Amino acid sequence: MKLKLDLHEIFNKGQDIDRALRGIMDEAVAKKATLVEIIPGKGSGQLKKRVLRFLDQKDVKQLYHRVEKDSKNFGRLFVHFRWK
Repeated sequence: MKLKLDLHEIFNKGQDIDRALRGIMDEAVAKKATLVEIIPGKGSGQLKKRVLRFLDQKDVKQLYHRVEKDSKNFGRLFVHFRWK
């Protein structure tokens, strides 16, 4: 199962970004998704950095297996999950 989160609409709303990221991670855990695609967009890279900082938090980092930066599209990240 693959989930997708597009952050284009809320790029300038800090609390909404964190809420959306937390929501998609919780949904991925609940549904045992194997992949979450997060689209911060290309822009200046600030939103992507914010997403990566969120994913690097200790309590969030323990939920997923790895993060992959899309080599073909700078404005996209993949979060991979491994379920036993």
